[in-house]
Amino acid sequence: MFKQVVRGKIVKFFFGGSLTAAINIILMIVLIERLGFDSSTLRNIANIISIEISLIAGFFIYRLLVWTGGSWNLQDVLLRQLPLYHISASSAILSRILIVFPLLDWVNVNYVINTLIGVLVSFSLNYVISDRLIFRYPSSVGKKARMDNVDYPEGLSPALSDDLRKPSTHSCSSSQPIGQFSIVIPAYNEEGCIVSTVTLISQTLEKAGIPYEILVVNDNSRDRTEELLQQINAQNPKVRYINNYYPNGFGFAVRCGLENFRGDAVAIVMADNSDSPENMIDYYHKLQEGYDCIFGSRFIKGGKVVDYPTHKLIVNRLANWFIQVLFGIPLNDTTNAFKAYRKEVIEGISPLLSHHFNLTVEIPLKAITRGYSYCIIPITWRNRTTGVSKLKLKEMGSRYLFIVLSVLLEKHLSRGDYVRKQRPLLSQSNNQ
Repeated sequence: MFKQVVRGKIVKFFFGGSLTAAINIILMIVLIERLGFDSSTLRNIANIISIEISLIAGFFIYRLLVWTGGSWNLQDVLLRQLPLYHISASSAILSRILIVFPLLDWVNVNYVINTLIGVLVSFSLNYVISDRLIFRYPSSVGKKARMDNVDYPEGLSPALSDDLRKPSTHSCSSSQPIGQFSIVIPAYNEEGCIVSTVTLISQTLEKAGIPYEILVVNDNSRDRTEELLQQINAQNPKVRYINNYYPNGFGFAVRCGLENFRGDAVAIVMADNSDSPENMIDYYHKLQEGYDCIFGSRFIKGGKVVDYPTHKLIVNRLANWFIQVLFGIPLNDTTNAFKAYRKEVIEGISPLLSHHFNLTVEIPLKAITRGYSYCIIPITWRNRTTGVSKLKLKEMGSRYLFIVLSVLLEKHLSRGDYVRKQRPLLSQSNNQ
């Protein structure tokens, strides 16, 4: 019965959301096309106006369809219910105004599509934050609320129940030891640093006594990268390379490597020597404790970044904060590629969709959403000293958002179809 009620509320929520989205888009069209709000500044003003009007309309739509019950006394609605709804929606609105709309406008996404995406993100955040921070009452308060005939929302879906949102204290989900540890390195025109990167990693792992292989995926480089890889392989058979058989792109290159590594676990490592080999040892030992995934964070106690470009750092922190709030996870460095996974995790999250750097977000979010255990540890990152970064922020914004929203839809609408069965979910953050 409870599931039927929740599912009914979800259907009503999305129906009400579609009505609110239509109101928002119509307002944007009127303001921009009819009233001439057609500069970057004016489009943002139009966005703010349409948000507030559609927010009030949305409140009454949800109040009639989803959050039924309670008092319709005018004073109660104006002085308690509506302000409470604004509080729950404020974080979502600020995220949309300060992050989603300007970012998509910056990458020249059409304002109608931009608005529609912003609405979807805002709705999800609004409902989740409302459920967690505003309408989640202690049992004693809940009993009093029911006595007063006030019907508070249960939440977006059973996936947001308390026992899944809070970090678990269950034991690690796998007791199988890790034998060979694979390092997958995508490389495109990295002749200036690939030798030093591979050499330093192999020396570090050898010294630690860790059985390993290093698999470099040559992403159809146009310089001497492949020639240098041939020389490295001749000197060290534990280092091998393959040419990317997919179209060019970071995501394709990593996917090629994940389809061809031979170890019991794999770490994705950048070719520019930005990831610390010592942290790879940390990853290996944490995997031996039984975790399915090890996520490094540069932004917890013990983590470190060296020479991070300021503009990229700002975009990074905003994007990661957005993902962290949207999914309600402790991980605050989702976009960093340097993470480690057991082989069964890679099999369990396939097929992967991303062609580019958005793969760095798709893999950990899918692993978390599908119930694999994970541990977060501090890591060190240093900016490259040779070569040129392949990440283009302006080109990647919409691609990151696409992947985030696709996994979010899986989390809330798939009803657990893809969640790993019969193994406990464990999340732990080692940020002492």
